[in-house]
Amino acid sequence: MIPEKKDEIATRKKRGSKGGRPPAFDAGVYRNRNVVERSFAYVKQWRGLATRYDKLAITYRAAVVISAILTWLRQ
Repeated sequence: MIPEKKDEIATRKKRGSKGGRPPAFDAGVYRNRNVVERSFAYVKQWRGLATRYDKLAITYRAAVVISAILTWLRQ
């Protein structure tokens, strides 16, 4: 969930019931989205995971598990 621009919210309110969905921002959902995006950024640092160089699924899964463990230990 990305926060909306103030002019978009004002335009929607001005249009009334024809303005579409109501303007809303849920900070909890946005916080969780940020965690997921940062997790993908950590995974992308592993070149083999980001580009799927491994031919076997078991090898790829092992690399995912190792990267997850190292990320968890880093924090």
